[in-house]
Amino acid sequence: MAAAPPHGQQPSPQQMAAMQQQIAAEAEKRGMTPQQFQQWQRHKIELESRKAGMTYEQYVTKLKQQVFENHQRQQQMAAQQQAAQQSGQPQAQGQGGQQVPINPGAPDPKATAVAKWLRGQDLKTRTCILNGQRKDMFRVKRALRALQSPAYKTACAKNPLLTPVTDTASASETFKLLPLSLLALRVSKSDPHEGHNHGPPAKQQKRVKGLWTVKIEQQQEVLEDLHYVWLYEGPQWKQKMYAAGALVLIMAVVMFPLWPVTLRIGVWYLSMGALGLIALFFAMAIFRAILFAVTYFAVPPGLWLYPNLFEDVGFFDSFRPVWGWQEDKKKKKSKKGSGNAAPTGDKATAAAASAKSTGSSLAAAAKSTASDVKNRNLKPRVEEVEED
Repeated sequence: MAAAPPHGQQPSPQQMAAMQQQIAAEAEKRGMTPQQFQQWQRHKIELESRKAGMTYEQYVTKLKQQVFENHQRQQQMAAQQQAAQQSGQPQAQGQGGQQVPINPGAPDPKATAVAKWLRGQDLKTRTCILNGQRKDMFRVKRALRALQSPAYKTACAKNPLLTPVTDTASASETFKLLPLSLLALRVSKSDPHEGHNHGPPAKQQKRVKGLWTVKIEQQQEVLEDLHYVWLYEGPQWKQKMYAAGALVLIMAVVMFPLWPVTLRIGVWYLSMGALGLIALFFAMAIFRAILFAVTYFAVPPGLWLYPNLFEDVGFFDSFRPVWGWQEDKKKKKSKKGSGNAAPTGDKATAAAASAKSTGSSLAAAAKSTASDVKNRNLKPRVEEVEED
């Protein structure tokens, strides 16, 4: 608690002038003269001092003490805000719009309970990059909707740590527990090269569509259109189980000489089988390269054995088909785009001629043309065909 001002300390002339102006303004609001306002205020303080069981002088001293403590507290908060802004420390918006510095430490149990419940809800999270790590990002409005849902009310009845929510304002106050405990922080989209003095990279890096690179914002506000990232990973029992399993596996390998003879023989056969499969794979890779080199000059464009062996496909798809001819990259792209390409005029004429020759082919052509038009999102075109 801040100490009281020294006894006998008098206000400065500037402070006296400000106090007189404030008294005159308050008296004018109530339709009184400054002398009448002072008498009314003194009478009011005397009544309050009687209710508190104090004398007039004791009650006035107490009021001065409270005013001085509030002034000291405001100065400390202003100094903390200035220090947080200089260090780049994030701040959360508290009650009354005041910025509250976020201090790292043990999270609030209520905030942990809210974060655990929200992590189990469908907030339509998306993956983003924060400080080189992948994090789950969500919008504030989805979290506020979840906090105002009947499911949250049911969870509050079962878990006393969950803060009750009655309206949007209480939902926002409950959500503010997350940034205050560093369980979720507000982020915004950023350029990974922002702040660097180098020019644009010579080779544009391949970026994944929809994968944002984000940065933490200093002001942790709660607005519906803002984005937050989860720093709360939930219970770590899975990671602990994986770590325990890895430790047991390492100990088992280290203690291999103490294994029974039958187990050691079985491991030896398994290792020989694995080495045989690896050797067979390398032999097949060398053989398919030699086969392609021979057929490239003998029967161009060359024959591949298991053409999808090193493609980005599934395990079984890597061995299908068994063989295939070498294809140019341009041809591959043209084949992929041929399914969505619009038909030329020659194709339309051929379709009309075939439709004219036979009625069944007319129905099939019309059906295929209608499906193509629907896929291309073009206006329908009707052609008249003379029947034989």
